[in-house]
Amino acid sequence: MSKTSRKTAKSGAKSNGSEQAPALSVSGLSFSYGAVHALDDVSFEVMPGRFTGLLGPNGAGKTTLFALITRLLSQDRGRIEIASRDLVRAGSAALAPLGIVFQQPTLDLDLTVGQNLAYFASLHGLSGAARELAIARELERMDMGARSGERVRVLNGGHRRRVEIARALLHDPSVLILDEPTVGLDVPSRAAIVAHVHALARDRGLAVLWATHLIDEIEAGDDIVLLHRGRVVEQGTAGQVVKRTGAKDLGDAFDGLTREISL
Repeated sequence: MSKTSRKTAKSGAKSNGSEQAPALSVSGLSFSYGAVHALDDVSFEVMPGRFTGLLGPNGAGKTTLFALITRLLSQDRGRIEIASRDLVRAGSAALAPLGIVFQQPTLDLDLTVGQNLAYFASLHGLSGAARELAIARELERMDMGARSGERVRVLNGGHRRRVEIARALLHDPSVLILDEPTVGLDVPSRAAIVAHVHALARDRGLAVLWATHLIDEIEAGDDIVLLHRGRVVEQGTAGQVVKRTGAKDLGDAFDGLTREISL
C-alpha cells in the first residue's frame, strides 16, 4: 500500500473515532515460521466504537496475527498495544481489556451454557452476584437467556457461537477480536451474529477486529484492513478502498488486489 493510502486510512480512522487513542495498535509487526514469512511489517489501528474487518484469503496471515495479539505466539519484530499497554512490556496484564473469540470452538460440550460462562467469569475475578449478573446480561443480549441450563452439546453451531461471544464480553472488555467466527454457520445464523457484533461496536463503543474472508460480512461504513501473503495491501474505510482502487464494490476491490499480488 502506498504512503498516501496509509495516511488517508489513518486520518479516516481518526475522524471516525474522534481524538480517542486507538484501542488496538499494531505497528511494524513481522513473524516467521522458520524460513516462511507469515507477517511482514503489518501496521494498523482499531478505534473505539468501530467495526474493523480484517480481510484476507485463507492463508493470508490472519490467524497468525490473532495468535500474536493474544500472546499464543511471541512476536519477532514490531509492537502491539492494547488500550495503550505494550504487549511485550505489560505481558499478560495487557490482555485484560481484550475479549476473544477463536476460530475453533473452545466451549466444554459436557457443561451447561451457564457453567461454561461461570468458569470463564471466575478466571476474570468475577464472583457471586456480579458474576451471575454478567452472565445473565450477556446471554440476554445474545438471545440465549432461556438456554443457560442446557448442555452445550445440544446446541447448534450458531447458538454455540453466541455463547462464545457472550463469554468473551463477560468482563466488559474494550476490545473484541473474532477470528473467522461464522465459519460453518448457516446464512441466517451468520447474518444475526454479524449484525449483533456491529451493534456492539456502535452501541457500546467497543473496538471490534473481525477476521474474515467473506466480503458480505462487511458494511459500507466499516474500517477494513486487507491482508494478503502476510502484508497489508490496503486499509481505510470500505468506501475509501473502493474509491482508491476504482472498483465497483468491495468484493471487486478484494478480488483485484489479491489477484494482482498473486501474479
